[in-house]
Amino acid sequence: MAGPAFRAAAVRVRVPATSANLGPGFDALGLALGLYDDVVVRVADSGLHVDIAGEGSETLPRDEKHLLVRSLRTAFDLLGGQPRGLEIVCANRIPHGRGLGSSSAAICAGIVAARAVTIGGEARLDDAALLDLATEIEGHPDNVAACLLGGFTLSWMDSGAARAIRMDPVDSIVPVVFVPGKPVLTETARGLLPRHVPHVDAAANAGRAALLVEALTRRPELLLPATEDRLHQEYRAPAMPESAALVERLRGDGIPAVISGAGPTVMALADADTADKVEALAGAEWAANRLSLDQQGASVLPLATSSDI
Repeated sequence: MAGPAFRAAAVRVRVPATSANLGPGFDALGLALGLYDDVVVRVADSGLHVDIAGEGSETLPRDEKHLLVRSLRTAFDLLGGQPRGLEIVCANRIPHGRGLGSSSAAICAGIVAARAVTIGGEARLDDAALLDLATEIEGHPDNVAACLLGGFTLSWMDSGAARAIRMDPVDSIVPVVFVPGKPVLTETARGLLPRHVPHVDAAANAGRAALLVEALTRRPELLLPATEDRLHQEYRAPAMPESAALVERLRGDGIPAVISGAGPTVMALADADTADKVEALAGAEWAANRLSLDQQGASVLPLATSSDI
């Protein structure tokens, strides 16, 4: 296969935040949220220039170590070859290390941008291959599936390949996220999980995860029982006691609340009538944000002025 040709014009990619697990759907269920990172990528004559604004602007590397750059490079290899140079501008809004899919957003932005800037990129790297690649980089498909496809996703591995189904969540659902000031590393949270769980807990989670599909897509009045979890949240509580306490308090008030991904963000699934009240419940130590549901997933958008991103 001949090496790729690249577009002279820059491309702009928008990727949503995501919440994985959603209680019982451990490593399988994901929800795309209306909070976005924007990335503009242009093929240059030489070198690598990375500009970052917003989240991570003071801590993220601006070289080949950046996860976005590594994802771009991996995608370009699959697309047939590397460009001579790259200019990248990142406008980050998704909090880092909080369980809202910031790493999946960087991965998906990189591979979607690489495909978009490559002439004939969609023929060389189709949507199924895009999901597979994102999963390979991330290590599991739950967040990247929701980030790429939008909506509510169910993902799994089949003979080493990532698979996902996209569903439409009920549009009356209003996610409210409570973001704490300090992050928790995904590796730390995952390291607290036991190698074995009681059969009764696994059986309970299987039933609740199945119920959650019904609750999120057709019957939101079932969200409280459907978001009950026995597989991961209790085990991870020592790493995020304040988050665990908030989930318990919200659920005690009848509000469907879960740890978002590996935490420590807490997500409540409210509706238009209760979202304002729910948003006010957390306290000053949390940044409470009422979000929309994202239905588009990763998107290539028209270029905009700097004030638009």
